[in-house]
Amino acid sequence: MSAFEELVSRYHQKVYMVILGLLRNREDALEVAQETFFRAYRKINSFQGGSSFYTWIYRIAVNLAIDAQRRQKRNPLDFRESMDGLLESQDEVARDPFADVHDKELRQNLTNAINDLTPEHKAVIVLRTIEGLSYKDIGEILGCSEGTVMSRLHYARKKLQDKLSAFL
Repeated sequence: MSAFEELVSRYHQKVYMVILGLLRNREDALEVAQETFFRAYRKINSFQGGSSFYTWIYRIAVNLAIDAQRRQKRNPLDFRESMDGLLESQDEVARDPFADVHDKELRQNLTNAINDLTPEHKAVIVLRTIEGLSYKDIGEILGCSEGTVMSRLHYARKKLQDKLSAFL
């Protein structure tokens, strides 16, 4: 197995999940993930090691996902695939019909609220909240300062809080 194949096998799932969180469509996410690794392979000689490979590949992935999102301008699709993992632990608790209705309504409202965010704000929410990356890593991936990351995250959370205040 070549070194590049090893890197692909190590990062493919994480890259795919970040892209899926941004695009909310499996086929599109697979396509963008494939393009991410194709571009990384073509440009591997330009990787200078100033950041980790992980940060470099994520930056390519996020930029391609944001570009695809802008280019396609599709109707918002269900964000449930990324959010299911966040609410999954609640599913293991004894079933309560009222809680099920509330969870479904919360997921739908969360989907709508996230779909209303700009691609940049959505990227920050996915990278920080779902992927758990540091402000520094997010800044490197998105090509902006840590302060900009914090500002975008604050704005995105404020928008989500405003839209979801009835559920909080």
